Amino acid sequence: MEITNTQRAAVFDRTCKTVQEKYFDPNFNGRNWPELAGANKEKILQTEDAEEFEILMHRLVRELGTSHTGFFHRSLRRVPGRLALGATFRQHQTSNGLRWMFQDVHEGGPAHASGIAPLDLLVEINHRPADPSEQPSFPMGAVTSITIEKPHGRQVLLKIRIPKPRWRHQPYAEPRTVSFAELSGHIGYLKTTIAPGLLGLDVAREFDAAMTALRNCERLIVDLRGYLGGGLGVLRLMGYLTPHKLPIGYSITRRRAERGYRREELKRFERLPANKLAIPLVALRYAGRDESVTMVSEGLGPQRFHGRIVMLVNEHTASAGEMVCAFATENKLATVVGTPTAGRLLGGKGFRVGHGYLVVLPAAAFFTWQGKSFEGQGILPDVLVEWSPHAVQEGRDNQLEKALEVIKSL
Repeated sequence: MEITNTQRAAVFDRTCKTVQEKYFDPNFNGRNWPELAGANKEKILQTEDAEEFEILMHRLVRELGTSHTGFFHRSLRRVPGRLALGATFRQHQTSNGLRWMFQDVHEGGPAHASGIAPLDLLVEINHRPADPSEQPSFPMGAVTSITIEKPHGRQVLLKIRIPKPRWRHQPYAEPRTVSFAELSGHIGYLKTTIAPGLLGLDVAREFDAAMTALRNCERLIVDLRGYLGGGLGVLRLMGYLTPHKLPIGYSITRRRAERGYRREELKRFERLPANKLAIPLVALRYAGRDESVTMVSEGLGPQRFHGRIVMLVNEHTASAGEMVCAFATENKLATVVGTPTAGRLLGGKGFRVGHGYLVVLPAAAFFTWQGKSFEGQGILPDVLVEWSPHAVQEGRDNQLEKALEVIKSL
């Protein structure tokens, strides 16, 4: 693909204007956006390589320092690895220098399907060394060659088929969204990785099925480690954490923030539609109105495990997963175990800027009902437990072991 000088200039100018008008914070998160854009303009416009142009534009908007902020082409040549592969990474120092190590490898995702496991090191992507200074990215709707190094030093060349996403404006491969099991001692275990779609009715039904299967459990572990993001399907999960209808928090758009608001007067979203036939009614209710909204838990009645819930999180728990964690923490519904969450808790939206490019920007800030924002800082667990690669080598999950220890004391 090629992009001319004129086209690059048009995309650059439209991106700058879109950020100026649509970015959720009129103060640009404390950055001087016009100055940032001006300082980078010459370098960006001089590049003649389309891939390099995309990379430089992405770096520019990422200077705003917020989550859900990026720049990509609709051909999906560069999608973050956590979304494209259904896996998370952490930097790891080796005898050959810094490398990316796979950490959460979600069942059913492209990485898992290709035989990748936690502790594997990413060596090359399409026969180019993986840059340890930038989060790895992959093309979707294509076969990608990657070289990994197994824990004992053996290198393996894999060809990973990454499917096309269902939605180009929200590109991600979909690992298994919900899994569950009953552990010994009447302890339920539920893991969720992503909530596809805006309303997430399919994943809501999966939560219903899981809770039906675990209805006799007296304790529950909710595993949100490596949670990738998604839509409002997690409202159903929060509805099972308490028998009551409790306010979860509220999102505020730039327009509403500049106009002023009272949280009690925001429109309320209190229940997912019963089925997909009811979606048009929901759309009609909110159509043409400001997107600021208060979310309220569904209040799905008493559960045997209430008061005895442990939530597992890590530094990759992001977006709607953090919303669940914040709700549980603020209302003392669960004991949180693991490491601080990612601090990526804004609502993102894609805007077309011409010639197949999109800029993704936060469209709304999110606050808990008590007015806390976890963007950029994450949620601190009640019990801090670092992930242990050594334990993984031994076939153990030290964070889950701690969660079991904690929940048995409740």
